[in-house]
Amino acid sequence: MPLVRIHLDTDKKTARRVLDLHHAGKVHHESRNSAREEVWRQGRTPAAEPVFVGTTNGEPIQLIYEVEVHTDTTP
Repeated sequence: MPLVRIHLDTDKKTARRVLDLHHAGKVHHESRNSAREEVWRQGRTPAAEPVFVGTTNGEPIQLIYEVEVHTDTTP
């Protein structure tokens, strides 16, 4: 299945919290749900849960998620 990379704007405090949760093997539900909603906004259907892959360097800081999508809905 194809992957869609999603960038979500955030602040440093939230980015640190998401990274800390990720390193602890946990999930930041609010940002994961935002990534899923962004996939839907792009007209695609998620095939799996969004996977946190990191943050951008510099400003503005962004959270990066990858989401598997169904091929029949890819524009």
